Amino acid sequence: MSNKVIGIEYNLKDAKTGEQLDSNLGAAPLEFITGKGQIIPGLEAKVETMAANESADVLVEPKDGYGEYNDEAIQTLPTEQFAGIELAEGMSLYGTGEQGETVQVLVKSFNDQEVTIDYNHPMAGRSLMFSVTILSLRDASEEEVQTGVVGGMAAMSGGGCCGGGSSEAAPQSGGCGCN
Repeated sequence: MSNKVIGIEYNLKDAKTGEQLDSNLGAAPLEFITGKGQIIPGLEAKVETMAANESADVLVEPKDGYGEYNDEAIQTLPTEQFAGIELAEGMSLYGTGEQGETVQVLVKSFNDQEVTIDYNHPMAGRSLMFSVTILSLRDASEEEVQTGVVGGMAAMSGGGCCGGGSSEAAPQSGGCGCN
């Protein structure tokens, strides 16, 4: 089922620990276009089978979510590469990947000489439990199909992946099931 615009309300927890990871309850729905890879595959596969106003709990294993945790994605760099940044353990930084894409890294540790960063997605290796409700379901417009952006929101920063459906909506944080 490609080229449908689906708006969902979700609550996301770590399936093993029960830790609350993300939610848009009481906020604008997360809208995305099916078949465009805008949300993680394990969630999209289930949501595509659901009807409007239907709710479900969806377990997404790492292979269908943010991938397995990769120990080789840890890198230690000289502290001077982080000049002007007030470092804190656990903070997220944004840099440029090998193909020029924006990548998020996590500061694992640092000292006067070096900084250890983690390129894994913060939810890599986690089994995710989404409690999801379909709030809206419709065919995508031709413009939405062409641009991959819901509701003509192409001007929004962040690629439109987590944008709401109205001009007042602001993009949500990165943990929203988007890639």
